[in-house]
Amino acid sequence: MSRAVLSIGSNMGDRFGYLRAAVEGFRAELVAVSPVYETAPWGVTDQDDFLNAVLVVSGDLGPWDWLRRGQALENASGRVRTLRWGPRTLDVDVVTVDGVTSDDPELLLPHPGAFERATVLVPWLDVAPDAELPGHGRVADLVAGLDVSGVRRRDDLVLR
Repeated sequence: MSRAVLSIGSNMGDRFGYLRAAVEGFRAELVAVSPVYETAPWGVTDQDDFLNAVLVVSGDLGPWDWLRRGQALENASGRVRTLRWGPRTLDVDVVTVDGVTSDDPELLLPHPGAFERATVLVPWLDVAPDAELPGHGRVADLVAGLDVSGVRRRDDLVLR
């Protein structure tokens, strides 16, 4: 049994529809789903804004299983990996799994960029106010040190 934090995002096509598909793909293990946020792109900034959310899931899956499930959902959405940090139909990142660490290039845990990404930390804070990112500290403290001006909560879009 493991508990994982997953970050989901989309900035192509039916962005909200792709997020809904990710929620459905993890429905059986879903513990919590954050509000949806619209966020400015990170890395490659010449692209459309993203819709982002965080899922907390729990089940009889290990870190690699969470990764493979997310990748299967990305593939089902038609995701094509052509440009690092480029536009995508669906992105599912494994942020952390029960404090497990991994330096495998295919599954780095905790997710190496999470500590500096408001697109991950702000929604995560909504569903787990006392959350900690292993090796980096309390999520609330990390958010306090970030520029969150490009992160807008979308209460008109509700994932269930």
